[in-house]
Amino acid sequence: MKIFEQVAQFTKELAVYIKKGMPNVSAAEYEERLKTCERCEFITPTFSCGKCGCNMTAKAKWATSNCPEKKWPEIKKK
Repeated sequence: MKIFEQVAQFTKELAVYIKKGMPNVSAAEYEERLKTCERCEFITPTFSCGKCGCNMTAKAKWATSNCPEKKWPEIKKK
């Protein structure tokens, strides 16, 4: 994925997150998401996703975001 495609994808994810009021997942859900990313074959050395291009330390916190490979579990409704 080219850098401009990564920036465009991250910007889209960020816009949805902001529009929805910036909801975050719980601390436990965040840790679970990060552990999933750490084991993923698409994670890069800079902890970006090789599929969507997003920085996963940021995206994993956002309740509005999902893994492009559908590897994250559903978030618990509060």
